[in-house]
Amino acid sequence: MPEFIVIKTLVHAVWLGVAATALLDLWLLLLKRLGVPTGSFALIGRWVGHMRRGRFSHPAIAAAAPLRHELALGWAVHYAVGIAFAAALLALQGPAWLAAPQPLPALLFGLATVALPMLVMQPAMGLGVAASKTPTPLRNSLRSLANHLIFGLGLYLTALAARLLA
Repeated sequence: MPEFIVIKTLVHAVWLGVAATALLDLWLLLLKRLGVPTGSFALIGRWVGHMRRGRFSHPAIAAAAPLRHELALGWAVHYAVGIAFAAALLALQGPAWLAAPQPLPALLFGLATVALPMLVMQPAMGLGVAASKTPTPLRNSLRSLANHLIFGLGLYLTALAARLLA
């Protein structure tokens, strides 16, 4: 029985993570169409790709040597992180949340996930903590918060849809 629960939770994590990440991607596409600059998943792929060579931080990731298939790697990492975040939410909230999803835990969790880019990724990519080395750190940080709030909304809406369809 416990193996079944683990497998079921993993399936839910994949479903929630992929759907919430896809909603985030639709949001980013909308922003791009409105002329709002968005980041490149190629740079995430470049950052992760350089880790295989022992390089975990860069003064400026855009100036780092490009890698073959960095865009595909960036997209894969983006979705893998979305799935990992969904699994973490399920681990924290337990099966009761999935049976009766509430928006607040998902939204707060989505906001909490912004710690990864602001405190780890941005500094490691040469952008500083909370994009402090960019020309508009406050705007970039607020955009990151909004993006992660959309991801949290995606977690909730996906869980709600799964519940209604069950």
